[in-house]
Parts: sequence; structure tokens; C-alpha cells
Amino acid sequence: MSQIRGNRMPQSISGGAATHAAVFAPLVGAGRAEAVEQRLTDAITLGVLHDGERLPSETALARQFGVAVVTAREALEALRTRGLVTTRRGRDGGSFVTSGGISTGQVIAERLRGHSRAELRDLGVHYAAIAGMAAELAADRSSPEDVSDLAATVAAIDTSSEVGARRGAGRFALEVAALSQSARLVREQIRLQSEFGPLLWLCLREQDYREANRAAQLAVIDALGAVDPAAARLRTTDNIRQAVDWLIGAKADLESKDTAP
Repeated sequence: MSQIRGNRMPQSISGGAATHAAVFAPLVGAGRAEAVEQRLTDAITLGVLHDGERLPSETALARQFGVAVVTAREALEALRTRGLVTTRRGRDGGSFVTSGGISTGQVIAERLRGHSRAELRDLGVHYAAIAGMAAELAADRSSPEDVSDLAATVAAIDTSSEVGARRGAGRFALEVAALSQSARLVREQIRLQSEFGPLLWLCLREQDYREANRAAQLAVIDALGAVDPAAARLRTTDNIRQAVDWLIGAKADLESKDTAP
């Protein structure tokens, strides 16, 4: 994969752990325990962090999120209370992910209730602007080998699974950002992936959208291979717009259920 000019490619991206890079990206603004808790809750319930997976230590979490150690400790305690994390003592101890503490449906409802439709649209515009520019630059700067590697990444995505498709969507976006050879775009894509990704790709719970997303990814790859920046940007932003439209519809359905007698 191409290297970012003037900066080393983030090891987490070049190593393939793109979705984990998004989970543990630094928080923006005040580092509250609730923000750390929400980030990890999303990752656990949406399958990015697996059942039984060992989390970084409190000190490592604090460093990665850019918060105080006491903040990371409070977040882990809240996750333990909710049954999403268990802590074991001893040489092989630590904090480990547990499943079943809260349903994905509950998380979705909570997150959607926390955003207005205007906020969702605005987040979508921002996400599309970053992802679209990354795709445009990637079409100019990626090599045939890069495009081949990206195609192999897409071929390995399990579109029969909601979790697999969601992980694939996140990794694809980050890999394209890496091909843009812009360190700033990579960092912003990681931040947006953690902030908005869990909501944006909720449409992938439906098989039709998983197939449409795969088709969009392949269209972007074709545009990169043809060195067609405009097409790469258009295919990227169209796919994001469709995902946001689905999300707005899900928000409307939730509001109608909340107001039903």
C-alpha cells in the first residue's frame, strides 16, 4: 500500500486493523467517562470488539483516547455494571468483552434518539465530504497494486453477515483514505468512523443494502483503476447519501413508535 507523503502510514491501518483504529481514536472535546463508555459500547454491541477480547489496560485506554486514567477507569466500571465487560485479576487478568449485556436494538434506539434529523444530515454531509475527497485523491495517487489490494479487501468482506458487512464498510473507507496519501484525511476519517460510523452503516442490517454497498465499493475500485477522480468521488458520496437516507427513515420510524398511543 502507498505511504502517506511526509508522514508514516498509521500502523493500525497498514496492518489491517482499521476498525480497531476507529474504536480507539482520540476523543474530540471534553474527555468524559460517558464518551469513552459510548465509544466502547458501540464497538462491543456492533461486533467490532469481539466476545472475550481483552481490552487495553486503563493506562493504555487513557493514552489512546486522550483522557485521564481516572476517566478510563470510570468508563470501564460503567461497562462492568452493564454487563459488557468483565475484569479478572492475576497475571492473565484484565478487562474482557462480554456479550449479551445490552441488545444492539437498544443501542440503536438510544443513539438515534440522541440526534435530530438535521444533525444526522449534517454528519452525513461531513462524512461524505471527507470520504469523497479521499476517494478523489486516491484515484490520482494509488498504484495498480494498491487497487488490486483494495479489491482483495472487498472480496474478503462477508456480505451475508451484518457485522461482517459493517466491519468491511469501515475498513474500506479507511483503506481508501490511506490511498489518498493524506495523513490529515486518514485521521479525520478515523475520527468520523468512530463518531458516526456505527450509525451510518445501520442500513447494512438489510441484505439488499449489503449488496448495494458491495456494488458501490466495486464501482469505486473501478474508478480508482481507471484513474477517474470524479467517478470515485461520486460513487462514494452517492453510497453515503443512500445510507443517510435510510438512517433518516429509521429515525422517523422510531419517532412514530414513540408517539404511538
